Amino acid sequence: MMSVESTIRRVNGGAAKLSVAPLEDTSTFKNRAYTALKEVIVSLNIYDQSNEVRLDERQLAQSLGVSRTPVREAMAQLEREGFVHSVPRRGIYVVRKTRREVIEMIQVWAALESLAARLITVHASDEEIGRLRQMFASFDEAGGPHAKLDEYSEVNIQFHQTIIAMGGNGILVNLAENLFTHMRMIRRKTIAEENRADRSIQDHLAIIQALEARDTNAAEVLVRNHALGLADHVSRYADYLE
Repeated sequence: MMSVESTIRRVNGGAAKLSVAPLEDTSTFKNRAYTALKEVIVSLNIYDQSNEVRLDERQLAQSLGVSRTPVREAMAQLEREGFVHSVPRRGIYVVRKTRREVIEMIQVWAALESLAARLITVHASDEEIGRLRQMFASFDEAGGPHAKLDEYSEVNIQFHQTIIAMGGNGILVNLAENLFTHMRMIRRKTIAEENRADRSIQDHLAIIQALEARDTNAAEVLVRNHALGLADHVSRYADYLE
């Protein structure tokens, strides 16, 4: 995925305004504008923002070095995918999911990822499963994941993406792709809350052990319960989603 520098500026009485760097390659304006804007939106940590983030088509087109048409087309696609929403006579804003919407996304993810875990026990090689354990080797040191929370947050996200990919089902991967893009924003926010990092790594190691043992039922249940644990956390503690 391309690298895009971004900043958020406060305008219009506190509303946030997004700035992005120009596109270097203008060969496919719509697709590259879509990729650039989606990457920036995902990197915003939207649930840490106290104000709405407003996207200005004209300003974004100027920043990207393109006309407004590919930006408008990219915005339409992002709106269909649930990342932005249009407000008549006000503009386009980055979507902040409600608590109920986040919980429902997690519930669907739990079903998809638990199916992937079942498929892994049947189809994945020992070498592939072994790479999952290697992801967490650096967190065995003193301090555990809390000592490297930003790094652990990214490894946590990679772990769940890898579980889906290792299931070897292309339709499952496609179904999970955009859902996980939404979920990575809430995972990044919640990993530092209520000692979740320590519980997370314990759950992950238990999942890996079940996968290594080819214990299909245990792997499926552990993965599903791990995801639903996040749903429970959001239900109990994520007041900022209101």
